[in-house]
Amino acid sequence: MHFEPTAEQTMLRDTVSDVLADPARASEDLWTTFADLGLLGLTFPEADGGQGAGPIEAMIVMSELGAGPARVPVLDCAYLPGSLLVEAASPAQRGELLPKVAAGELRLAFAHEEPCTRWPLRSLATAAVRHGGSWRVSGHKSPVLYGGEADLLVVSATGADGIGLFLVDPAEAGVTRHASTTHDGMRVADIVFDQVCAEPLAPRGAEAAIEAAQVAAQAALCAEAVGAMTETVRITAEFLCTRRQFGVPLRTFQALTHRAADMHIAVSLAHGMSVYASTALADGLIDQTVASRAKLRVGRSARFVGQSAVQLHGGIGMTKEHPISQYFARLTAIEQTLGNADDHLRFLMERVAEYDLVDL
Repeated sequence: MHFEPTAEQTMLRDTVSDVLADPARASEDLWTTFADLGLLGLTFPEADGGQGAGPIEAMIVMSELGAGPARVPVLDCAYLPGSLLVEAASPAQRGELLPKVAAGELRLAFAHEEPCTRWPLRSLATAAVRHGGSWRVSGHKSPVLYGGEADLLVVSATGADGIGLFLVDPAEAGVTRHASTTHDGMRVADIVFDQVCAEPLAPRGAEAAIEAAQVAAQAALCAEAVGAMTETVRITAEFLCTRRQFGVPLRTFQALTHRAADMHIAVSLAHGMSVYASTALADGLIDQTVASRAKLRVGRSARFVGQSAVQLHGGIGMTKEHPISQYFARLTAIEQTLGNADDHLRFLMERVAEYDLVDL
């Protein structure tokens, strides 16, 4: 699918690219810079302190983040949990919290996944019980991306009337957090809630809000993966042109150039599906089937591009310090987040019967 950005979208892409181009910037500096540029609240309504931009602009930002070496948790601490607030919070809650998120003063995390579960998560062991005028949440959430650094947690839990969303202060008594670093440099936490006081965000009927947020997050992850794959192919092509073997550049070996061409095709396929997922959201279509189609294609391309890049680089591509190894690690993590390729293939297979047979 061909995508031609507008002048404003091109400016947004160039701005994010310029910010990420400085290798000396720490992640905290980047977080502050993103907040100053209005990028953390890019998709929030203007009435809630955001920029009122749409999924296409989010796709552009995430693609540039994927291409850059820095790990800035824009999706995990702003876009994903922020979209839950937009969908499910009361006007008072949105007015209090979203401007702080957009300003970089409040980091959120969505505590939804539970141990020994796979996407899609259809039932929750974490429970919310009403005690008089308050709510108490008990359960175990893991992994929670950036849950150890979050200032406020958006927690999903099962109540008497279905799945609900609750706001939990991680400083509350009964919250135990164990944070660690993933193989791709991101932060993750294992969080246990033991009769923790919680503020109801949407105490019942939150399934639609969660699905909408995850569909948007899957589209954002696809865009990030495309950015990472594009940079991986660029680095690999440069390596084939400069690295010499038997007195000639590696690009003179036909088998290697054929593999590089296949990598380029894989990225093109992934890019088309990423644009498809984001434009569907921009048109108001929140459809898990569309998101799963994109995630399946992008996941397959990510694995092929990452493995091929390591193979073409040889032993150096396996070293942790090499950019190819780092991009491959991030692509692997993206492929496993919110459902891997097999999960989405299984999801799509379950819905084949919903379509009529087409005779050609």
